[in-house]
Amino acid sequence: MNSIIFESKSVVPSKVVCVARNYVEHIRELNNAKPEEMALFIKPNSSISRELRLPEVGLCHYEAEISFIVTDNRLRGVGFGLDLTLRDLQKQLKEKGLPWEKSKAFDGSAVFSRFIDFDGDISNLGIELYINDRLVQKGDVSMMIHKPEEILDHARGFFTFFDYDILMTGTPAGVGPFERGDLFLGRLLYKGEEIIRTRWVVK
Repeated sequence: MNSIIFESKSVVPSKVVCVARNYVEHIRELNNAKPEEMALFIKPNSSISRELRLPEVGLCHYEAEISFIVTDNRLRGVGFGLDLTLRDLQKQLKEKGLPWEKSKAFDGSAVFSRFIDFDGDISNLGIELYINDRLVQKGDVSMMIHKPEEILDHARGFFTFFDYDILMTGTPAGVGPFERGDLFLGRLLYKGEEIIRTRWVVK
């Protein structure tokens, strides 16, 4: 089973629960319709990675997300996550009205920094993603349609959260493709100050 780092401890999430279309500008950039209700999907443990690898097939997009560890059915830890998406495959499957797990839940599609214990005001969290020293994504909780506690509360109506499961809260505008050798820098911010910095070189 794949693991993540929470503080200095290696823990094993059973799954990652994600919300789609949670930032208005991201909805617009992909020409999607704003969902009438919260849209959730799951990535299995096999999708979790601490390395960033470009898949061998398809056009892959990065999506930076504020991510949380859940314990005792509450948001406990926070980290920086990348939701990787095989965009062309997702489009094909959606056009045919088919499930699109293959485009979202493939091996290595949920990439995470370390997580830290967090008991601050979630509304003050923000995120930035730089690729090759260029800022490509920037967002914060105030820009979310559904706030993290609301997402967790809704998701718990459908899914049991085991300790150390992960909640991903959607991506701001600026998603796009990437290449092997690209340098990713993810910054998680609290009240504008950096609390997590993580780097990946795409393999």
